[in-house]
Amino acid sequence: MTWLDEDVTAFRELARSFCEKELAPHQERWAHEKQVDRELWNKAGDVGLLCLSIPEQFGGGGGTFAHEAVLLQEQARAGDDAWGVAVHNGIVAHYINAYGTTEQKQRWLPKMASGELVAAIAMTEPGTGSDLQGIKTKAIRTGDNYVIDGAKTFITNGAQAGLIIVAAKTNPEEKAAGVSLVVVETEGTEGFRRGRVLDKVGMKGQDTAELFFDNVTVPAENLLGGVEGQGFIQLMQQLPQERLVIAVSAVAAMDLAVQLTIQYTKERTAFGRPLFGFQNTKFVLAEAATEVAVSQAFLDQCITRHLKGELDVTGAAMVKMWTTERLGKVADNCLQLFGGYGYMNEYPIAKAWTSARVQRIFGGTTEIMKEIIARTL
Repeated sequence: MTWLDEDVTAFRELARSFCEKELAPHQERWAHEKQVDRELWNKAGDVGLLCLSIPEQFGGGGGTFAHEAVLLQEQARAGDDAWGVAVHNGIVAHYINAYGTTEQKQRWLPKMASGELVAAIAMTEPGTGSDLQGIKTKAIRTGDNYVIDGAKTFITNGAQAGLIIVAAKTNPEEKAAGVSLVVVETEGTEGFRRGRVLDKVGMKGQDTAELFFDNVTVPAENLLGGVEGQGFIQLMQQLPQERLVIAVSAVAAMDLAVQLTIQYTKERTAFGRPLFGFQNTKFVLAEAATEVAVSQAFLDQCITRHLKGELDVTGAAMVKMWTTERLGKVADNCLQLFGGYGYMNEYPIAKAWTSARVQRIFGGTTEIMKEIIARTL
C-alpha cells in the first residue's frame, strides 16, 4: 500500500489496540441495545481517534485520510459494525472543515474531536432517498433565525448525535439551487425529537434513527458556510470521500470474511477430512482471496489519488460500486462454506453477511453509481 507511510503504520497499533479493547468485547450487548456506549466517543477522543484528519488548530489530529482509512480497517478487523465513527470523522467533520466559517469550525470541531459532541448528517427522508434535489424538509429564514420543518430517516448516529447537519430547502421553489445545509445542535432544542432506533437486518448495534424537526429554530449563523443555496454543491463535493470511506470498510470486511472462513474450513471436518481439503472449498476461497486482492489494489489506487486531491466523482463511484458488490458476493460464498452454522448469529460470518447487504445501498445505491459512471462514457 503506497499510501502507508511510517507515521500511518505506527498509528495502526493505537487504532488496533483501541478497537480490540473497546469495540470487540461489546458487540452482543450493543446489538441488543441498538447503540454503542455514549462514553465510547469520549474514550476515543481522549486517545486522539476522533477528527483524525482535521487540522490541529481546530482540535483535530492533523493527519490525512490515510489515518481515517487505517481506523476503519481496524474497526472492521475487530468485527465491529456498530460505532458510527466513519460518519463522525470521515464525513461530518469534513463538511464543517471544508465549508464552515472560522467561527463555525472553532465552535464545533474541538467538541467533535473530544467526543463531547457526536455528529450526524441528515439527508435521507421517508419519501426521498437517492434524489436529494427532491427533499421536502424546509429551513426558512425568519429574521435572525432559520425555522426547520421536516423528517429524516436512516440517520447513522441518530440516537446519540448532539450535532446534526440537516439538508433542507431554504428556497422550496428551487430544486438543487434551493438546498442548503443547516447545523442543528440538539441539546435543549425545542421542536427537535428523535424517533425510534430502526430495526435493521444487520448492523444491529448502530443507532440508525428517525429524526423529526417541528418548527425547530436555529440561529442564522448555523447555515453552513453562511450562503444559502450551496448545499447541493457541498453534498456533491463531499460524496466522493463518503464513498471512499464505504469502500475502505467493504474491503476490510471482505478480507475478514475470507480469513474467518479459511480458519473454519481448516478446523472443521467432513467425511473424514478438513473441509479445506475439498477442491470446491479451495476453489471458492482461491476466488474470494483474489477478489480481496484485486479490490484492495483498486482501493489503494483510489486512496492514493484522494490523498493527492485527484479522486473524482466517477472514480469514487467506481470504487464504491466495485468493492461493495464484491463484498456481497464474497460474504455469501464464505457463509456457504460454514453450512448451517453460517446462519447462526453466534458465528461472525453471519454478522459479516448481514452487514454486507446495506453497503450496496447507503452512500448511493449501486444503480446510482452506474448512472454516475455512465455519464462520463
